[in-house]
Amino acid sequence: MTMRLVTSMFAALVAIGIALGQPVSARAQQPLRLGFIPVMGAAQVFVADGEGWIKQAGLTLTTSTFESGPNMIQALQSGTLDVYVAGLAPLLVARAKGIDVRIVAATVVEEMGFATSAAFSPQIEGKDPAAAFKAFREKNGRPVKLATQPIGSGPNTALQHWLWEVVKADKADVQIVEMGIDATQRAIATGAVEGGSVREPALSIIRKQNPAIKLIATGKDMFPNFPGVVVAVMGSFADKNPKAVDGLVRSIIRATALLKEHPEQAVKHVGAAFGKGLVPDDILLESLKSPQTQFTSDPRRIEESTRQLQEYQVKIGALQKAEPLEGLFAFDVYNRAAAN
Repeated sequence: MTMRLVTSMFAALVAIGIALGQPVSARAQQPLRLGFIPVMGAAQVFVADGEGWIKQAGLTLTTSTFESGPNMIQALQSGTLDVYVAGLAPLLVARAKGIDVRIVAATVVEEMGFATSAAFSPQIEGKDPAAAFKAFREKNGRPVKLATQPIGSGPNTALQHWLWEVVKADKADVQIVEMGIDATQRAIATGAVEGGSVREPALSIIRKQNPAIKLIATGKDMFPNFPGVVVAVMGSFADKNPKAVDGLVRSIIRATALLKEHPEQAVKHVGAAFGKGLVPDDILLESLKSPQTQFTSDPRRIEESTRQLQEYQVKIGALQKAEPLEGLFAFDVYNRAAAN
């Protein structure tokens, strides 16, 4: 048999395989540029990738880590990202600026928490927070310093809602200090601030390091059904690559089910992504099972709370005005993926 004949036969077999529908792994993979923030709300992406579901969907991931959602919006605007996996709140700001970005799945709700440093915890735990803040200022001659992410972010919005609407704190008693996620974690852990916004796995990590650090308010306390991390895609990418987006959302739905039903199986994937082998599996498993980590994937669950979130962002000056939410949620994409 000549080499030319062998080559011809191989080409014919490849053509037959294509016609019959060969495995996705044998086809060219669709590149996907994905940005995320290192919190448990992004776990679905790495579980889906670790389980091989992203590849099965015909996708290959290139990931970039960001310290906050607002920072990631700049990357979306510049065209260097296709997919956004971070808090919903900054997307409202992005859409107000004319950026076409569409939410195709949720990942978690009520993920925000408020934790206090070891030194300040005894002064506030079990007490009225507003009174504790006032007492601190009167004793120390300065307001309490609370760390959170930049204005327009989910942590910032949830913290302000809790301070001013729930506990009715006096603004003279509180100084909000804006910083990135890692910096906030370090500031609370070292006592550089009296408290701040915290999400998993940071909460479990810093409390393991120092049990005197206390969770004073849960996500439900701060803003019920608060829309946390979501999966959103650029409109231009979604229009050109609908099958890729469908495949991504199907993978997210599968990963959500695994995280809820078998978190111990997901730990290795989460650890590889967030812990880099440095965070023990027991701490990661604790953060996956934490009441602060309420996994979901259906964006319809957060539609109404998104309206409430936008109204509050207008109130605190993160947005100039409330914009129509039509087009923000791509429910048809989620419904199609869920049906399959």
